[in-house]
Amino acid sequence: MPRPSQPLLSMERIRECALEIIDTAGLEALSMRRLAERLGVRAASLYNYVPNKDELLHDLANSMMDQVDVSGFGTDWVTGVTVWARSYHRALAEHPNLVPFIASGPARREAALRRADAVHGGLVEAGWSQRYATMIGASVKYLVVGSAMGSFASGFVDDAEIYDERFPNLNRAHLLRSHAAEIDHASFELALQAFIEGLRRRYTETSSAE
Repeated sequence: MPRPSQPLLSMERIRECALEIIDTAGLEALSMRRLAERLGVRAASLYNYVPNKDELLHDLANSMMDQVDVSGFGTDWVTGVTVWARSYHRALAEHPNLVPFIASGPARREAALRRADAVHGGLVEAGWSQRYATMIGASVKYLVVGSAMGSFASGFVDDAEIYDERFPNLNRAHLLRSHAAEIDHASFELALQAFIEGLRRRYTETSSAE
C-alpha cells in the first residue's frame, strides 16, 4: 500500500500542535497557516476538521474545561466548591496563555456550560439563593483565572541589589523566583481557604435570617 503523500491528520494532533504553539509563543502566534506548517500539511487540509482559528480555540477551551471536576457537589457545597476550584485552577495553569480566551466567558462551549449548570444547581440545592450562587460562581472564576494567568513570585527578579537600598521591605524578594511554584500554589490555597471560610460564615448568617 502506498504511503500517504501527507501526514495523516486527526483532531487530537491538531489540538496538541495548537497548544504547543500557544504555550511556547502565545495566543496571538497561533494561525491556521502556522499550524499547518507545524503539522506538515497545507492549511486547506485543516478546514476538514475545524473551520477557522476561533472555532479551534473554542475546541481547545472545551477540552480544557472537560478536565474540571464538579462532582464534589454530590457531597456538600463546601466540597463542591473546593474540588471545582482546584481542578479548574489546575486545568488552566497547564496552559496559561490560553486563559485570556477562556476568561472571556463560556459563550456556547458545551463543557463550560455543563459545569456552570452543575455548579449553580449544586449551590442552589444546598440552600444558596440564585443571587448568591451566581456571585459564588463569579468569585471562583476571578480567583482561579487571576492566579492561573501568571506567577506572582516569578515577577520578581533574583537580583538582591535592586531591593536592598530603595525597597528595604522587599529585602527578600530576590528569593521569590526560585520558590515560585511553591509560593504560587500556597497562595492560591490560602485565598481559596479564606474564601471558603467567609462563605461558611455568610451561609450561617443567611440561613439564620430566613
